[in-house]
Amino acid sequence: MRGNKRAAAVVAIVLGLGAASTARAETFNIAPGQLGEVAAAIGAQAGITVAVTDPELARRLSPGVRGTFSARAALERALRGTGAEAVFYDKATVRIVKARAKPRLVSQKPAAVATSAPPAVPEEIIVTASKQNILLDNYPGSAKIVDFEPAWLSRHGPRGTAALTETLPTLSSTNLGRGRNKLYVRGISDSSFNGPTQATVGQYLGDARLNYNAPDPDLNLYDLKRVEVLAGPQGTLYGAGSLGGVVRLVPNAPDSAETYATASTGVSATRFGGVGGDAAAMLNLPLAKGRMALRLVVYATREPGYIDDPSRNLHDINDSLSFGQRLMFRMDDLAGWTIDAGVVAQNITTDDGQYILRGDPPLERSNALAQPFRNDYRLLYVTARRPVFGSSELVSTTSLVSHDLKTVFDATGSDGTTSPRRFEEKNNIALLSNETRLSGGDRRTPWVAGMSGIYSISRLSRFLGSPDNPGQIAGVRNRQVELSLFGQASYPIASSLVATGGGRLTVSDGAGKLLDDAPGGKEESSHARARFAGSAALDWHLSPSLSTFLHYQQGFRPGGFAVASGSTTESQEFEADDLSQVELGVRWRDKARDRLSVRAAIFAVDWNHVQADLVDSSGLPITANIGSGRIYGLDGEITWRASPFWTLTTAAFLNYSNLVATDPAAANDAITLPNIPRDGVRIGSQWRFELGRDVILTGEASAHYVGESHLGASPPLDVMQGRYIVSAIGARIDFARFGISLDVSNLGDARANTFAFGNPFGLSRQNQITPLRPRTVRLGVDARF
Repeated sequence: MRGNKRAAAVVAIVLGLGAASTARAETFNIAPGQLGEVAAAIGAQAGITVAVTDPELARRLSPGVRGTFSARAALERALRGTGAEAVFYDKATVRIVKARAKPRLVSQKPAAVATSAPPAVPEEIIVTASKQNILLDNYPGSAKIVDFEPAWLSRHGPRGTAALTETLPTLSSTNLGRGRNKLYVRGISDSSFNGPTQATVGQYLGDARLNYNAPDPDLNLYDLKRVEVLAGPQGTLYGAGSLGGVVRLVPNAPDSAETYATASTGVSATRFGGVGGDAAAMLNLPLAKGRMALRLVVYATREPGYIDDPSRNLHDINDSLSFGQRLMFRMDDLAGWTIDAGVVAQNITTDDGQYILRGDPPLERSNALAQPFRNDYRLLYVTARRPVFGSSELVSTTSLVSHDLKTVFDATGSDGTTSPRRFEEKNNIALLSNETRLSGGDRRTPWVAGMSGIYSISRLSRFLGSPDNPGQIAGVRNRQVELSLFGQASYPIASSLVATGGGRLTVSDGAGKLLDDAPGGKEESSHARARFAGSAALDWHLSPSLSTFLHYQQGFRPGGFAVASGSTTESQEFEADDLSQVELGVRWRDKARDRLSVRAAIFAVDWNHVQADLVDSSGLPITANIGSGRIYGLDGEITWRASPFWTLTTAAFLNYSNLVATDPAAANDAITLPNIPRDGVRIGSQWRFELGRDVILTGEASAHYVGESHLGASPPLDVMQGRYIVSAIGARIDFARFGISLDVSNLGDARANTFAFGNPFGLSRQNQITPLRPRTVRLGVDARF
């Protein structure tokens, strides 16, 4: 305890009384010790401010410094071997941070090779999505963190979110097609359809919000650093739109130290389908040594189709093409601020739907016309951060999203005739958001407080009629404004027990307007409403290797406006919904340090006034509150490092849910929430061997069981889907500067109904099937420059 207090106290801010030049030579005689204390001594002697805001860095051992040096040179010597670097904001203000990782031009020897040197101690993992300095082993909730290896991203990054859902069983989605899917975490699912309701999962790129009331943007994962998934409602820290949890993609930051690049390309072939390919490249370019840099990522992917339309004599109609870029600029020393500015642009187009009809020949479907889809996504963001008040940090992020979606369905037969009819839906979404927060404290007493604001406008336009000139029918425009204040803090109430509490106060106001071919029209407005979401948790470390936590959290979504069911001239308001969860979890050992480790949690969810996007009897989309739901579940993960060469991981979940419908006539305890399997298991194996000098073979294999679920809660949507096993295998040979890989997905060429929806105008027949993509083989090459 004494050492911890000293390390926390040293979060090392030393305020120099004068603005001494870092170039002036001083004679230092500072003994080895904890980095925070050594940095403090250097700052005090040189008369400058040296900040070590990360307590874990402050506790690392420094070799000290002896001799006559400038302050800059003294810090360089004191930081040797610590994995840290000094960032100079000006001549008298310095911040010590973790050194940014450089791409490896020469492969490291695997841990399997015996050497005389001791093995490196695994770096402690911080849950940055907590917006505080909380270690994964101290986080009082369920968090899954996947640190990406560049080689893995080269092979799987082009598949976007699908690569994550196949790796993380508690993260699932619909399967309407690339860029059209809804994400779910831990069984918290409102419906299988897209519409004006806010997403149940908050998605972020760094600190920038990606979505509000839109499907998953499905960004390419190339050159990302990690993904963090927080399971369960996150209302305190993230507010509305995080009922199920948060998925945070963390990009690699620009590196101002040196210029380097990576590139990847691959060709793929799908059984019974076509040939596809992918390519991606990254360039890191310093603009001012140690101060300014940019990082550019460009990519393109063509996923081959595998469904034929014999009525139009077409093959592989469901081709998909995605391409885009991410550009990030970093400035390290703008008056003490670190500035990150970024641009994301991505386009996804699909030529036709990927569903078939039960009773038709395999992988065939006949339609009167094509059913294409387009998703155009744009994001601009700026994040500014700097140390303040000693060990605290101020962070402010502003982001602007433009998201345009266009969907076409074959509506032939919806008017009782056989004449071709086309339904077209356009959803244009604009989202402006800002969050400004202040965080501080040490690892046992972290805290955060902040404020945020959101302004969202969505315009849903619909057209129905002849393929050449469909007429406009009722659509809806929604405007939503939210302002929030939030805070959370932890405090040790015993040597091994830490309590955490927090809350978020949100004031929201919405308005809606019916859209049709008549100009003008009155805007309907809801009253401003204040909502509070609270959280409380206990984290108890029973021993160095065993800990448990108890977590209570609330979440909510504001209401809005939608087209009334069965009407083309009226709108209706849907109410806000709210959700609370109680979770009990256990952690045994650390998978990075121990041969065997276990993480598990049981949870119970109470969900009131569930919002859902649905389809009415005519096939047109509607939105309504469908009732109240209850979810009970268990999920866990076991990791076994069987040898230095081989690791085995098993992750599984069980879910039980029931929905009490708003309509008493439809009430039925047997009704389950839609699209969530009752159970699921994933078994994965990874291996690594050295074949020769600078030649390393890595590989992985997996089998994933997806249990039974239903498309919707009641007829005609109560169609069974799921109950299948899909497997994959892949390997890569690394030759220091480049690698060659071979991957096979759906190894057993399994056939199953992954999602019982493809066209709303045929749902009543309950015969739609979305098959698994047949066995697909990809051969890839990646390189580092």
